[in-house]
Amino acid sequence: MALTLAQLVPALMQVSLGMVVIGLGLRTAPGDLGYLLRRPLLLLRSVVAMNVVTPLIAAGLAAWLKLKPEVEVALVLLAVSPVPPVLPSKQVKAGGNESYAIGLLAISAVLAIGAVPLSIALIGRAFGLDAHVPASLIARVVVTSVLGPLLAGALVNRLVPGLASRLASPLSKVGSALLVILLVVGLAGSWRSLTGAVGEFTVLAVVGFVLLSLVAGHVLGGPDEGDRTVLALSTATRHPGVALAVAGAVAQDKNAISSAVLLAFLVGMIVTGPYTKWRRRTSGARAA
Repeated sequence: MALTLAQLVPALMQVSLGMVVIGLGLRTAPGDLGYLLRRPLLLLRSVVAMNVVTPLIAAGLAAWLKLKPEVEVALVLLAVSPVPPVLPSKQVKAGGNESYAIGLLAISAVLAIGAVPLSIALIGRAFGLDAHVPASLIARVVVTSVLGPLLAGALVNRLVPGLASRLASPLSKVGSALLVILLVVGLAGSWRSLTGAVGEFTVLAVVGFVLLSLVAGHVLGGPDEGDRTVLALSTATRHPGVALAVAGAVAQDKNAISSAVLLAFLVGMIVTGPYTKWRRRTSGARAA
């Protein structure tokens, strides 16, 4: 049975994200994966920002603004998803702590296995919906697109560091380029569903969600400027693959919600651009 475009794009997106994570794993230093476990206060602030504050922001915007149902669901799904694998490189360029960025990627993926089903159930109950997501579905997505590639890359870096240094950059670049292409193809292929999802307050809601999440992460990041940058970008940008997988499992209008997820993810990447530039200039000034 031939796959449709709506089925093919999420599958290839997982492949592209996996390539990015392998490239990241090839650059992972010893101790990076367990970085947050040695800093319990930073771990607590990170969990509160990503798994409590951000879902509340999404739920609040969904309840306050007159959004299309698929946009409401897309915002909530992105809010409860873990850190996207493409983010650590962006965070480091913006002056973030690389060990924290990699450690947060790993710990958010592990926590997502239990946090995503719980968050979906609680938010669904608040809106009078009976929504359930099997933890096995989330585990499969995060293992194949985050944890598995990250550990594989880290193992190669440990055993064959010379090979790891040669492969890291090409894999990351190819994976990132493929992800951009898939986003464009996915948005183009679902244009009709996408235009139907864009209601009066859709873009405003997504921009508001990203900005409020940036502020929450920046404040909860603590006194260290590098930590603030990492947590701010992590709260505002989430894993589209997890959101798409959950949409496919629980939603009736899967195409419309998938289109809204891609739109929200793309808008989020654009809106965080000025913050990233500001933090990069701030980091450069501190270094000087």
